[in-house]
Amino acid sequence: MSTLTKYIFFRYLKNFIIVLLSLEIFFTGIDFLQNFKSLPSSANLQLLYIFYNTIFTLTLTLPLSLVFALIITLITFVRNNEFVAFHSLGASKKMIILPMIYTALFFILSLIILQSTSLAYSYEQKRKIVNNEYFTNTKSDIFLKYDDYFVYFKKLLPLEKRAEDIHIYKIQNDEIIETIIAKEAYFKNNSWYALDAKVVKKPVTIDENSKLEVNYQESVSTLEGFLPKILNNVYEAKSEYSLIDAISAYTLLEKQGINTRKVRAIIYNIVFVPFFIVPILFLIFVYTSLNSRFFHLGSFVASGVFGTLVIWGNFFLLYKITSSGVLIPEISLLVPLVLWIIVSYYIYRRKSLR
Repeated sequence: MSTLTKYIFFRYLKNFIIVLLSLEIFFTGIDFLQNFKSLPSSANLQLLYIFYNTIFTLTLTLPLSLVFALIITLITFVRNNEFVAFHSLGASKKMIILPMIYTALFFILSLIILQSTSLAYSYEQKRKIVNNEYFTNTKSDIFLKYDDYFVYFKKLLPLEKRAEDIHIYKIQNDEIIETIIAKEAYFKNNSWYALDAKVVKKPVTIDENSKLEVNYQESVSTLEGFLPKILNNVYEAKSEYSLIDAISAYTLLEKQGINTRKVRAIIYNIVFVPFFIVPILFLIFVYTSLNSRFFHLGSFVASGVFGTLVIWGNFFLLYKITSSGVLIPEISLLVPLVLWIIVSYYIYRRKSLR
């Protein structure tokens, strides 16, 4: 790494950290003041609320901070005539912009990795604290289909990976051929285990001597691969997923023939949409003036900030609409992203040639 690259990298990184911390403190502080009366009196829960809110806000502030930090860095370079010095040393535009682009890509990838962990459920956790539900996470009367089974859970405790009062019906040729009834079941080794289960099987052929086969077993393994968190999120229409859980949920729902638009939208929003920031960085850089005498600071900052917020707002709106299942995510998220990259590349090349 050359001295120039290190210099640009540290200047951009410093500005990025300052902007990110400023936005985080602003949004987290405003939210905390708005919900202070609804929060529990426990200091631990209040600190947890601030922590979860900070992680949730990071998904919004980090992409914006990358752009705002670039604007600040470029303004500093122009006003201090550092751009002229860089070019005098033989540095090309590519050498100047790439350290900042690589830094932005690193933080975008870090955000994607963060969204693959349990911290992706930060909004859900902070909502539970406000509603005094942080220590109680149960769902009641869940009835759904899984492979050849119809499953009923009287009570689901996803955090404990446990369910109470379960009925599992195996269907074949539109007929119930087996029923599993148990007071309790728990999830372990990628399967559900029904304890002290009553298993009722229908005879293959029915005649005057046929009868139901009833067995009592200490433990019955069933519903392989149906993770408690996925089960909870499938039932909870407005819940979010981490990237890993979203991929697992997509595989599971696709296998069941269930609509996967919402899950696909979440996957695309986590993995692909954050990269809409990269074309913005190139466009802002290419419209930066080399000489401070011809640099219109006010219009440059206003255009950069306003344009970033407009593009970010459009993708955010498209995701919110798509996550409701109204639009096909490939058309409403991926196509606009690809078009945005193509248009940005065309503008960048045209401006560069000039």
